[in-house]
Amino acid sequence: MLGIMPTNQAQRMADSQGLDLVEITPNAQPPVCKIMDYGKFRYEESIKAKQQRKAQKTTQVKEIKFHPGTDTGDLKHKLRQIRQFLGEGNKVRLSLQFRGRENAHRDIGEDKIAEVLEMLKDECFVEQAPRTDGRIHSCLIGPPRAKKGGKPSISVSAAPGQNAVAAQPGAEPSPNGIHIKLG
Repeated sequence: MLGIMPTNQAQRMADSQGLDLVEITPNAQPPVCKIMDYGKFRYEESIKAKQQRKAQKTTQVKEIKFHPGTDTGDLKHKLRQIRQFLGEGNKVRLSLQFRGRENAHRDIGEDKIAEVLEMLKDECFVEQAPRTDGRIHSCLIGPPRAKKGGKPSISVSAAPGQNAVAAQPGAEPSPNGIHIKLG
C-alpha cells in the first residue's frame, strides 16, 4: 500500500523497479493499480486455467439403439455396454426407433424401454423420463448420484485365520490382529 499518488509518479516507480503498473479496479474512486510483472501474472493465470480445464470432468452422451423386436441375447449385450458406459461416468441415451408396421404397436417398444430401465434401476439415475418424439421413443440415464449426508462406509479385515468382528465407528485396531479401516 503506497497510498494515493499521481499516475505518472506511480509509472516512474514501476519503471524504476523494472515492473509494470497494472490497473486492477478501474471503476473505483480513485482507480486501484498494482506494480507487478504483468507477463508473469498472465503466464500464471494461463497455467491455472489449464489445470482447471484438465481437472474438469467431461461427460459424453452415448447412445444405445433398440427395436421392439430386440431379443434377449442382444438385450443382454446392450445392457453390458450400458453398464460399461455408466461405469466410465458417461450418460446414456436409450432410443427405440419404430419402423413400418412397428408404429401400430408402440406399446411393445415402450415396454422394452421400461424393461431395460427396470433391469438398471439400481445402477443408474433417470435424468430424462421416457418420451416419444415422432418415430423415436427415448430416455436419458446417467450414473447414480452420490447420496448426501450418508454414513461413512466401514470395512473390516481380519488377519489370516481370524474372524472379523463388527466394527464401531472410531474404533482402533485391537492387539489380536484385527485391522479396522474407516472410510
